Amino acid sequence: MILAFSVAPSGTGNASVSDAVAEAVKVVRASGLPHRTSSMFTEIEGEWHEVFDVVKRATEAVLPFGSRVSLVMKADIRPGFTGELDGKLERLEKAIEEPSTSQTA
Repeated sequence: MILAFSVAPSGTGNASVSDAVAEAVKVVRASGLPHRTSSMFTEIEGEWHEVFDVVKRATEAVLPFGSRVSLVMKADIRPGFTGELDGKLERLEKAIEEPSTSQTA
């Protein structure tokens, strides 16, 4: 499975949450699972129990930074497939580069 998540504290009295997010990303990086962090989400790939354990620990790492924590998740669950964190993007890039066969002149 690939899971995209965003975790951030609220009730901090501070508009910036970068220190809290950094602690969450450190947990993800230490997990050893394939991952990618962008400006709004972190994607992580693995088995259910692995991925949800990391998300739980990343959320717990953010707890000290505010009075509450917001967690947003989206999952792509595809049993039997691995390497999809990069595989999906590779297929997309290939489709972008190739002319569509469904278009007529």
